[in-house]
Amino acid sequence: MPHAILTAVLLAVARPALACPVCFGESDSPLANAMNLGILVMLGVIVAVLVGFASFIVHLNRRARLVAQETGPVGSFALPGTEPQGRTAQC
Repeated sequence: MPHAILTAVLLAVARPALACPVCFGESDSPLANAMNLGILVMLGVIVAVLVGFASFIVHLNRRARLVAQETGPVGSFALPGTEPQGRTAQC
């Protein structure tokens, strides 16, 4: 029951009291500037994480190429330096 009363009170509050400074008309207020700076910081964090993922994928790709050059083709399951003995069954 207390949740229903609280919901009713929040719905009865005037809309301008819930508006942010940009929506309410004060776009030069310190709160609006802080909000814009917060948005830029969040975008910076997202860009940093995406750059980290991209650089990790490039690193893995380079390592895979180095390993492929050292060990031979990808379909080869033999250890380096070993040769199959005798005839092998072909499908």
